[in-house]
Amino acid sequence: MKTLAEFKASLNLPQPGSELPVQLKSLWYDGKGDWHQAHAQVDHLEDRASAWVHAYLHRKEGDIGNADYWYSRARQIRPDLSLEEEWEQLVLKFL
Repeated sequence: MKTLAEFKASLNLPQPGSELPVQLKSLWYDGKGDWHQAHAQVDHLEDRASAWVHAYLHRKEGDIGNADYWYSRARQIRPDLSLEEEWEQLVLKFL
């Protein structure tokens, strides 16, 4: 999978591809509307990439304080983008 269009098309599948890194698996579950499964993919991880996805998920949840904590752990600033735009930005970053 190399493009955003291919990633979005994969949302029609029942499971994410096994070759996807954990950050993309998390975003895949989020794209399917399964926030809890998306969160479970990155909740226990400490690396900056996972922290960035974790931050996005808490922003989507509406927990801005927790999101800002994870953005800080990822060395990112909460973006002034829609959630959809941030999701796409993250997918492109990790493809």
